[in-house]
Amino acid sequence: MHAVFLDQKTFSDQLSFNAIKDQVTELTCYPLTTEKQVLSHCQDADIIITNKVRLTKEVLNQLPKLSLICIAATGTNNVDLITAKNLGITVSNVRGYSTPSVTQYVFAQILAYFSQTHQHDNNVKEGRWQTHHSFCYHGDGSTEISEKTLAIVGYGELGKGVAKVANAFGMKVLVAERPNANKIREGRVSFTCALQQADVLTLHCPENEQTKGLINTDSLALMKPTAMLINTARGAIIDNIALIKALKNKRIAYAALDVLDQEPPPAEHPLLQYKLQNNNSNLSITAHIAWASIESQQRLLNLIAQNIADFKVGKTTNCVV
Repeated sequence: MHAVFLDQKTFSDQLSFNAIKDQVTELTCYPLTTEKQVLSHCQDADIIITNKVRLTKEVLNQLPKLSLICIAATGTNNVDLITAKNLGITVSNVRGYSTPSVTQYVFAQILAYFSQTHQHDNNVKEGRWQTHHSFCYHGDGSTEISEKTLAIVGYGELGKGVAKVANAFGMKVLVAERPNANKIREGRVSFTCALQQADVLTLHCPENEQTKGLINTDSLALMKPTAMLINTARGAIIDNIALIKALKNKRIAYAALDVLDQEPPPAEHPLLQYKLQNNNSNLSITAHIAWASIESQQRLLNLIAQNIADFKVGKTTNCVV
């Protein structure tokens, strides 16, 4: 079986593809694939591996050899699943590979914010400790996260991984029910209650019609002015302008974003502009790297190999179609 990887460059160059190579006759890796190149790159493929390259109805209808699409991620929005199903093409994704990496990122942001390590490091770099009257230079101080309330929106594997570490730190964990739910499931609280009580609100839900713009003017107005917001899910879950206003007006204290609604973002993206204006320090933006530890990326590739191996013997591992 001939496999093509359409966007290898979206992964680190420190990884091994041997597990995938062992499952196929030939593996062709393209650094990136433009929309115009998709057909030519896939023409002879039995298996397509794609991270962010879109496989549309028009493309899939012109690939008669194709039998398996391996999405190198959990989200499936880049593949026309209905067309794939109609054509008898199996589609698999990869789940659970990034839980340690995302969990570590979430707490790296939480600990940096509450411990103010960067600020304390600067106090030494700028000579404040060295000229201080006491053995301890407090600066802006630090705050314990023990007994703080962490509210989780999206309680899949990632949310559960974050909850486990939060419990170890002695945080109070709230799991938010879906907004406007008619019934609150056991072990959860209403979405409104989660927002109102959160010292830290962390998002781990998928992007869909129900979650787009979920964090908006109304939901931000429910949060504590001391609250921290973390988004490692999808950028469109947050209304950009509403968040900027909330940060400007100190409606919430801090936001740490690893995702934006446009990736890569244009230089004029409103959140980037806000961050750069007057060196605003209540917003952190990173380049969609929460998932991307070397270990996480390698797990993902190895799980793709397992999906291919299982497909070859008729198993439906991680199949979404």
